[in-house]
Amino acid sequence: MAATILVVEDEPAIQELISYSLRQARHVVFGARSAEQAMEIVNDALPDLVLLDWMLPGMSGVEFARMLRRVTRTKTIPIIMLTARAEESDKVAGLEIGADDYITKPFSPRELLARIKAVLRRRSPEAADDLVEIGGLRLDSATHRVTAGDKEVVLGPTEFRLLHFLMTHSERVHTRSQLLDQVWGDHVFVEDRTVDVHIRRLRKALENVSKDGLVQTVRGSGYRLSAGPAASIGIV
Repeated sequence: MAATILVVEDEPAIQELISYSLRQARHVVFGARSAEQAMEIVNDALPDLVLLDWMLPGMSGVEFARMLRRVTRTKTIPIIMLTARAEESDKVAGLEIGADDYITKPFSPRELLARIKAVLRRRSPEAADDLVEIGGLRLDSATHRVTAGDKEVVLGPTEFRLLHFLMTHSERVHTRSQLLDQVWGDHVFVEDRTVDVHIRRLRKALENVSKDGLVQTVRGSGYRLSAGPAASIGIV
């Protein structure tokens, strides 16, 4: 289960240790030393999860968490608080501001990774699926590989994200706008027709393993991934 994680921690040694452990687990990591720097990163692109130190220079981690929860665009980002404060009242305070979990320092990399996986699973169950298989096509998000039988499908990053979303939301019709929001992100300004280009690229790659028929066009609506035959459901 690979995710994009923002680590907001002002101690360089701790941030480096956390970032190293996350990268070893195949996560994409961004680092910030302050809430102000973290906000610049969030404004550019939404992370899948924020690891947030309680004590930060300037704006505190608690204040930053409150800010994220007040804004519609960022209010659903999972937040795990990192702190040396072990009192129960502090833990309750952290959870009451909207944090999804609370880890007391020192903690082991193994515990941190387990907590991250648990929070991501609760917030987005489909994101926790390391392996997805439909119609003989298999996607492994942990190793970033797509295979059909013993053949591997070579995909670019965008086509991989597009296929992952379609496979974890199979049999549902998605408009171009919905795909742009889910695959490209809400803060990326591209035209709807960009989706068509990447759908064609995805189908071209799947042709090599005779799985291009899984990605179906629903006339007048959008796209879906289905293992059912296109003709029987009126898809062209």
